[in-house]
Amino acid sequence: MHTLQNTLYVMTPQAYAHLENATVRIDVDREKRLQVPLHHLAGLVTFGNVMVSPALMHRLADEGKSLVLLDEHGRFKARMEGPVSGNITLRDQIDSKDHHGR
Repeated sequence: MHTLQNTLYVMTPQAYAHLENATVRIDVDREKRLQVPLHHLAGLVTFGNVMVSPALMHRLADEGKSLVLLDEHGRFKARMEGPVSGNITLRDQIDSKDHHGR
């Protein structure tokens, strides 16, 4: 079984993305516009003046999902990603070799 991960793009000005139980809820003018189970998402991309709650940011990071902030014209502002997975010992060895020139 394969799970297709999706990215949620929020482009509505003044939208508020926040965590509600195990879902991402998008409100505009204090009205619910969308609610998506968090496990269906690989990441969240916001355009312009979209607010994201700290609880949602932390949950995305904890689950290794990305948050990308773009300005209203789609220009990159910032990206947040969760912890890097992989073998830390191997990465440390590679970094040591790079720094020592071996």
